[in-house]
Amino acid sequence: MLSSTDRRYDLILLGATGYTGRLCAEYIACSLPKDLTWAVSGRSHERLSAVVEELKSINADRKHPVVETSSLSIDELTSLAKKTRLILNTVGPYFRYSSPVIQACAETGTHYLDVTGETPWVYEMIQKYHETARDNGAIIIPEIGLESSPSDLLAWTLTNLIRDHLSVGTREIVASVHTMKSLPSGGTLATIVGILDHYSLSEFIKACAPWALSPIPGPAKSKPVPFLTRMFGVRKSEHLGTLTTSLGAGPNVAIVQRTWGLLGGPKCYGSRFRYNEYMRVKNSLAGAIIHAAVSLGFIALAIPPIRWLIQIVAHNFYAPGQGASKDTTAEDLFELRAVAEADQDQSIPRKAMAKFRYDGGIYHLTGIFLAEAAMVILKEDELVKKLHGGLLTPAMLGQPFINRLRNAGIVLEGRIMPEQ
Repeated sequence: MLSSTDRRYDLILLGATGYTGRLCAEYIACSLPKDLTWAVSGRSHERLSAVVEELKSINADRKHPVVETSSLSIDELTSLAKKTRLILNTVGPYFRYSSPVIQACAETGTHYLDVTGETPWVYEMIQKYHETARDNGAIIIPEIGLESSPSDLLAWTLTNLIRDHLSVGTREIVASVHTMKSLPSGGTLATIVGILDHYSLSEFIKACAPWALSPIPGPAKSKPVPFLTRMFGVRKSEHLGTLTTSLGAGPNVAIVQRTWGLLGGPKCYGSRFRYNEYMRVKNSLAGAIIHAAVSLGFIALAIPPIRWLIQIVAHNFYAPGQGASKDTTAEDLFELRAVAEADQDQSIPRKAMAKFRYDGGIYHLTGIFLAEAAMVILKEDELVKKLHGGLLTPAMLGQPFINRLRNAGIVLEGRIMPEQ
């Protein structure tokens, strides 16, 4: 394994000509240290050079990225990985293109971050490369974007609040997408309709089973889900309002569960811990309709001819590599709220509440996540030594990651609620 001093670059942004990649490159050029040594990579030298010229016009007073062309073959990716301390990967769908990227990073001890939300692919990568990455000291964190940084960091914040103030574990966290104003990119749409063509139904079910990503068995269910919630998908929360099924809940729940396991399960989060995520709706009727629509949508995606039709419609909406313009996303907003219940044997357990909020486009937010997480790994030597390596989760970057996100304009705050 090469040492960091043998590497030419601090980081390489792979997929810089795509929609998310360009936004990440802009954020790096405008917000990261001017002495950062970095490169942009992809298949087309011409398109990459055009990205570099755009970055020069945005911020001329800094080191500009070098162009490193590379295919997605394991040989070229291995050569690329050996040149850098860290790779930011925005090449999706990840299940189709990015397995060799993780392989190259795991085998060369190169740190890696991506913004997938593809749980079956993450499960596959854990099975194949976690031990290799750990042996070689490569910190590999998939899903460090909208899936699943907000959820994972809120869960980490709340469990630490309860442990620090009440000296007990956390029994349950209920999270809710309080507000989301945004449109999906073409890459996101392509992933949603394509992943079931890649994985069999049995593989999908196995990877998405409760606690499937956790390195240790999860706690037994301590409280059954109410019948009406199971039937109609609606849940009432005193602090969060009326809740229903959330499209993004699956990947987020899986990552939070993996963090629980990586941190020792009962030792940190609690022995009866569970995490559930929903979205806020106006009333129970709206919640039931959304739940039914989501359920029928998943059934439809399992039918190949319907999937094919959806792919055509999605391609006409935004092709992969395309997304909303800056003007369109100027008033976008994402806010996630969560309430945690302490694991106390009393009639009304104490609670804590937290929120994550970003005013702006979610793909701009994704670029912030990637860049700021990269800086944590590049600058926090003691944390890197402690983590050592493996396929990890956003919350493993802990308070340094949260601090950097706050400095970037993101609201992430929590508090213990008054005793009732």
